[in-house]
Amino acid sequence: MTALSRRALRPAALLLLLPLASATPSEPSKPAAPRTTLARPLQGAKPDPQVIAQFGLYNSPKLQAYITQQGKRMTAISDRPGDYGFTIVDSPVINAFATPDGHVYFTRGIMAYFNDEAQFTGVLGHELGHITAQHGKKQQRNSILSSILVGVAQMASPNLLGRVAAPVAQLASLKYSRGDENEADALGVKYSTKVGYDASHMASFFQTLERTEQQSGSSVPTFLSTHPNSADRYERVKQLAAQAQQSLGKRTLTVNRDSYLRSIEGLTFGDDPRQGFVENSVFYHPDLKFRFPIPSGWKSQNSPEQFQMAEPNGKALLAFLGVPGNSLDEAAQTLAKQIGITPGNAQRTTINGFPALVFEGDQQASQDQQATPAHVQSFLIQDGKSIFAFVGLATAATFGTYAPQFANTVKGYQRLTEASKLNRQPEHIHIKQARSATTLSQALSANGVPSKRLEEEAILNGMQLSDRLTAGQLFKVIGQ
Repeated sequence: MTALSRRALRPAALLLLLPLASATPSEPSKPAAPRTTLARPLQGAKPDPQVIAQFGLYNSPKLQAYITQQGKRMTAISDRPGDYGFTIVDSPVINAFATPDGHVYFTRGIMAYFNDEAQFTGVLGHELGHITAQHGKKQQRNSILSSILVGVAQMASPNLLGRVAAPVAQLASLKYSRGDENEADALGVKYSTKVGYDASHMASFFQTLERTEQQSGSSVPTFLSTHPNSADRYERVKQLAAQAQQSLGKRTLTVNRDSYLRSIEGLTFGDDPRQGFVENSVFYHPDLKFRFPIPSGWKSQNSPEQFQMAEPNGKALLAFLGVPGNSLDEAAQTLAKQIGITPGNAQRTTINGFPALVFEGDQQASQDQQATPAHVQSFLIQDGKSIFAFVGLATAATFGTYAPQFANTVKGYQRLTEASKLNRQPEHIHIKQARSATTLSQALSANGVPSKRLEEEAILNGMQLSDRLTAGQLFKVIGQ
């Protein structure tokens, strides 16, 4: 691979999508006391290299300093002090997650949807609560990483993946129980209230996330899928916040809406097209300057590690990724080992002028693997100093049905030359101020928001389109 940037598809183990396991619906009558006995102090100040390799750091020293400051404040009053760390990663997925050694990660995606400091602090306290209550063991670190990598995890059927997925299946096992989630919610309320914030705003943030699901019509936001959400969670957290506030008497609690909104001015919003984007069933990568078609009607998901395509019912998968190696033969050996097959005779060919190699094979059955083994066909393409691979999977019985679609995508790999695609730039959040009393809908329209995106931006603002803004009130607008 060329040493371009974090946006390049890096050589890595094949991480195909897996459905996340369901949470265990065990709810205690009240949260258990945090388990604070430690063999050694927490040492999570530095971010995990594996997490950063997958997502990259979000380049905003100001915002990074902000979350570190807020995190250290809350750490100081937590039930389990230690050398904690706090990092913003460059992912549009709406999520926050914590590793058991004491590091909390926020995606830029979730930072975009907070509308005040109280919401952010409540979720921060929730993640710290998982650490202080010791909900995860250190050897499960990669499970948390895998769960955020999965994203829209219902794309593929677990029965299709067979042993290809086995290395990832064990990493996707971490799933907090309902009891753990309730305990983390309670601790989040406790910690955010203790440092002076109105914890009821954490509950209102859950409503915002649920609206993103309803608006998109897709699977629940990752924060909710990796943090199981019950129907009464909003009311429960509001009740916990009210109880916490009653214990404080007449003390005024902080919300800090305007200061938070100003802190996210210019935040990258949504997918960064420089890392690759889909338009009219074609995947474009401006930085690496290639393009290829996506099978008609298939679902897709992009990550810095690979681009995945799935037949709507999960009956076939096609992944595109970078593969290490100094030659096609060396890369083929590495890839075959990663996906657990014994390749058949490799055939050399060319694809739109690029040297290429094709091999295929069946997964070997495993006694401890209940999933149906897949037939795998891999196409490796040498593009300059980089080697990329398309990996197609389907059951042996159905492979012939999907092989033409795999081949059509591969044959469509070509150099990207269109200026409009090469120069595509990401969107950003901009903070605007209402000039006079008006509705949110009117304010957004006055700032050039098209009608088809009004509801999306209302959700981003945590408001309804009919809600009224006062003169001078701040609100978010998405733009270049």
